Amino acid sequence: MATGIELLVAAALCVACPALNESLPANLIQLSGDGNMSMSTEMPIDIDASDVGLDNDTPVETLDTIINKKLRLREMRDWIKGKHLRIATLEDYPLSYTEVLENGTRIGHGVSFQIIDFLKKKFNFTYEVFVPQDNIIGSPTDFDRSLIEMVNNSLVDLAAAFIPSLSDQRTFVSYSTTTLDEGEWIMVMQRPRESASGSGLLAPFEFWVWILILVSLLAVGPIIYVLIILRNRLTGDGVQHPYSLGHCAWFVYGALMKQGSTLSPIADSTRLLFATWWIFITILTSFYTANLTAFLTLSKFTLPYNTVNDILVKNKHFVSMRGGGVEYAIRTTNESLSMLNRMIQNNYAVFSDETNDTYNLQNYVERNGYVFVRDRPAINIMLYQDYLYRKTISYSDEKIHCPFAMAREPFLKKKRTFAYPIGSNLSQLFDPELLNLVESGIVKHLSAKDLPSAEICPQDLGGTERQLRNGDLMMTYYIMLAGFATSLAVFSTELIFRYVNSRHEANKWARHGIGRTPNGQSIKPSRWLRGWQRLDSGQKQLLGTSTLGQNVTPPPPYQSIFNGGHGNAAGAADPRHRWRRAMGQGNGVLLGNDPSTDGGVRRLINGRDYIVFRNPDGQNQLVPVRSPSAALFQYTYTE
Repeated sequence: MATGIELLVAAALCVACPALNESLPANLIQLSGDGNMSMSTEMPIDIDASDVGLDNDTPVETLDTIINKKLRLREMRDWIKGKHLRIATLEDYPLSYTEVLENGTRIGHGVSFQIIDFLKKKFNFTYEVFVPQDNIIGSPTDFDRSLIEMVNNSLVDLAAAFIPSLSDQRTFVSYSTTTLDEGEWIMVMQRPRESASGSGLLAPFEFWVWILILVSLLAVGPIIYVLIILRNRLTGDGVQHPYSLGHCAWFVYGALMKQGSTLSPIADSTRLLFATWWIFITILTSFYTANLTAFLTLSKFTLPYNTVNDILVKNKHFVSMRGGGVEYAIRTTNESLSMLNRMIQNNYAVFSDETNDTYNLQNYVERNGYVFVRDRPAINIMLYQDYLYRKTISYSDEKIHCPFAMAREPFLKKKRTFAYPIGSNLSQLFDPELLNLVESGIVKHLSAKDLPSAEICPQDLGGTERQLRNGDLMMTYYIMLAGFATSLAVFSTELIFRYVNSRHEANKWARHGIGRTPNGQSIKPSRWLRGWQRLDSGQKQLLGTSTLGQNVTPPPPYQSIFNGGHGNAAGAADPRHRWRRAMGQGNGVLLGNDPSTDGGVRRLINGRDYIVFRNPDGQNQLVPVRSPSAALFQYTYTE
């Protein structure tokens, strides 16, 4: 580093170099070995290099070094005057692109050639433009027909393009010491209909909150049931009867729906359990209602893919330029995007040879739903041109104007520079001028001069009113469909079990001889018909169930079973005859083969004698034979 006096002297060289020897102080002039006057400067003995912010390995820039640089630059200025340079570039609109005139001459455009034209005027040289055959930057594994190959083989004197500084290319070219900008590659995707955070009924809570709510609904009912049982057994309280598990589960669900409960616990501990669940549900539903209102009105719009990690985790297809910085940053193992190399192998990544960004936007993003990764200047120009075109289709509908959305987080960030052949001295001449352009903000201005100051198609369009769509209420439809489907499944299961139980009952009594003719032949109507008739029977009566309030023909009196109906003058009114007629009409035969029972079958069931008759509706009826039981049975049907 130069001291203050040295910098003043160096500045003076630019004004009056011939009068340098006369104007310098005597202590800065000494005789060289050949007797000529030379300049030198010495650091004070008591000053160390580290005291002035230098490392021990950093060479101290002396006045001789400064003078030599100035002289070398002057020689290079003289050398480049009138020189014809060969400049290579890439088709990378708007930073660099070319146009072929009618005479076959290729001329360059874009920010890169605005810089080159500035250097041309300053240093008075001419140039011609070349592009690589494959329009790719190039790498050690993709070297042929690339820009790096042209520069490395000295086919051109300079690569005028915004080239990302990648590690593998440093062995083939020399990057400019001045960084033109820090390139940011951004993701562009179709604008989703709703925010990634959701806008329907599930939006207020995240996924794991809903999971825990479901777990609590399933667990609290059994927990309350177990605690009530445990409390009753420990205290021996006979006043507070334990509720069934079904009642506890229904209470939990009813509380969630803000419904009352018929359960009225007496014990204080049970009341506290109920009150705790009520408080929890009150707070939960309050938060849900407030957040749902906020999401439907004031929620911030977010995209489903914002970072590289989103692309990797969700295996999202994306497209980028063939031979660009993104591709080499993925294929190179020591670069920041190397973890996406697996997506190339699985065909999730596409690298397009098409240099027209509008084509890539329409073909891959709009039609196939890909994510398009491109550097920020190209993305801004592309979206602005698309916006102007769609503005002619619809003047006021923002959704038509902006069908695409741009992520906020950069997909890749890399410094970008010009490139020279290794050993070229053009960097010493051009890089100081490039530094002046960058520091003054001219390069940044040139990159955005064709864009409006307002942001085009921002991520959040900022609409103030929004009507509810079917998508917002889709969860309600799913709940209704699920409820009806579940009830239909339960109803079908009930029918099946009812039919199976009726068949089981019929088979059980058939094993006791019921359903057979007097000659021992079984009655075999259609099984399905018999089962369905029992299902459709509105007067079906199971054994052991009450017959109160029903018009049921009672079995014959107990005493008439054994006397053959003697003493009954009106035989037509004899209940046995009604049973026989009913059975004869329904089944065509009379049950039983024992004459003493006269139409019934005498069986020993559970250690007791019964006469088994068939009712008019096809069900079996037991008539006890013992006197006490018969008297009670007769009383049931006559009183």
